[in-house]
Amino acid sequence: MLTRAAGLVAAFIAGLALVVAAVLVVRHLTAPSKPELPVIPESRRPALEAAARVCAPLSVPLLAAQIDAESGWRPHADSGHAQGISQFAPVTWKEWGQDGDGDGKADVWEPRDAIPSQARYMCHLYDVVKAVPGSETSVGATRLALAAYNAGPNAVLRARGIPKILETEEYVDKIMKDLLPKYRKSEEKYRTSEAKRTGRASASPSVPSSASPSTDPSAPASGDSPAATRQP
Repeated sequence: MLTRAAGLVAAFIAGLALVVAAVLVVRHLTAPSKPELPVIPESRRPALEAAARVCAPLSVPLLAAQIDAESGWRPHADSGHAQGISQFAPVTWKEWGQDGDGDGKADVWEPRDAIPSQARYMCHLYDVVKAVPGSETSVGATRLALAAYNAGPNAVLRARGIPKILETEEYVDKIMKDLLPKYRKSEEKYRTSEAKRTGRASASPSVPSSASPSTDPSAPASGDSPAATRQP
C-alpha cells in the first residue's frame, strides 16, 4: 500500500513539475522581447563623428537620433517638401548645403554632404534660439533647436517656444524621449566593443560633455516628421 501511495505521490510531483515547466516555457515565449538598440550604419559613421565636432552642443547620438526621425537613414528619402537623409527643403539646402565629400558639389542626396550640412545648420539654430525663453538650459536649447529644424526658426521665434504644431511637438518628443536615449546606449555599447577590440580606451566624439544639451536623458523632443528644414 505504501509503495502504491509513494508511486502516486511521485507521479503527482512529476506531473506538477511538467505543468510548471510548460507554464514557464509559455511565459518565456509570450513575454515581449526586449527591443534592440538602433545601430548607426558603419558607412555613415565617419561623416557623423566629424559632424558631431562642428559645435559643442552636438553629439553623435543626437545627430543619429535626428537622422533616424527625419529619414530612417534613407539617403533618397523624399517627403515632397524635403529631401535626402537629413531632409532639407530646397530653399534651406541652397543656403546651408555644403560639399562634405570634396567632389566640388553640394548634393542633398549625398549623406557625406547632407550630414555635415545638418550639423552646421543645427549649430546655427542653437544660436538662433538663444533669444527664446527656455533656452537657458541645455535640454531646453536642444528642444528648441530641434523644433526650429522641423518647423523653421521663424516659427519658434514667433511662438517664443516650441510652436503648437502637432508634427513638431511629436518630432521633438520622438527624438528626445525615444530615439536619443536609445542611441546613447547604442553608442556606449559600440565604444565598449571598440575598446575591447583595439585593446585601449576609445576617446569618442560621440560622448558629449556634461554641458551638452543632448546629454540629459530627461529632455523631451518631438516626433516623427522631417519637416524642420522645410521652412526657412
